[in-house]
Amino acid sequence: MSRYERLPSLRIDGPDDDGVIELVLDAPNLNAVSEAAHAELAEVWREFDADPDVAVVLLRGEGKGFSAGGSFDLVEKLSTDFEARTRTMREARDLVYNVIDCSKPIVSAIHGPAVGAGLVAGMLADVSVVTRSAKIIDGHTRLGVAAGDHAAICWPLLCGMAKAKYYLMTCRPLSGEEAERIGLVSLCVEDGDLLSSAREVAHELARGAPSAIRWTKQSLNNWYRQVAGAIFDNSLALEFYGFGGPEVREGLASHRERRAPDFGKVT
Repeated sequence: MSRYERLPSLRIDGPDDDGVIELVLDAPNLNAVSEAAHAELAEVWREFDADPDVAVVLLRGEGKGFSAGGSFDLVEKLSTDFEARTRTMREARDLVYNVIDCSKPIVSAIHGPAVGAGLVAGMLADVSVVTRSAKIIDGHTRLGVAAGDHAAICWPLLCGMAKAKYYLMTCRPLSGEEAERIGLVSLCVEDGDLLSSAREVAHELARGAPSAIRWTKQSLNNWYRQVAGAIFDNSLALEFYGFGGPEVREGLASHRERRAPDFGKVT
């Protein structure tokens, strides 16, 4: 595991005999993504891609939820520190494209709350498995910034423009059952079956024809690269431009004070 030692904020288990390696989101506050973890989460996919012992990556969350998104400390820093904002925007772009470009199949297992950087990788995974009680939320506009990250590049392709606009603009949560119904995820299972189902898919892929599966992924992901790549870059720029504005300060304050935001009073 020496190649992963430089990524100390991430928990990586395996690979097992079939070459399935598990990237486990395991941090305080429902696996909130710290500043260091955000950088490592963007980079780790290149390591998986280059690791000859890895056949398939399984992404999952430890504890009661998948991911609570970026920590409030990181969001506050983005709103005040231009250098940090610029660096994190590059990491956010790398996270999306590194998941898309990773030649190894990626399976995500999503339960509980799923928000932010963890959700990016979870939704862009080649096969996404969720529990019925999962709570998927793209919380960008609730925070006061445009829906960037993965939202513009994949939601309209996965579930259609009407549903994408509805959920991305309102930040209403989706259950796993509803996410499967509209095509946002691959498979919805009972809560107790999540890991066994996701691992079954991962091992099925690991035992399949590696080149055929990887080239199929490469071809299909050209929908993201060629159809939606420029759209994604634009959404990311608008998102991070918003981190320097007044709406994100109200959004962050409302989260910390556990109240509804009042964007009408923002000046």
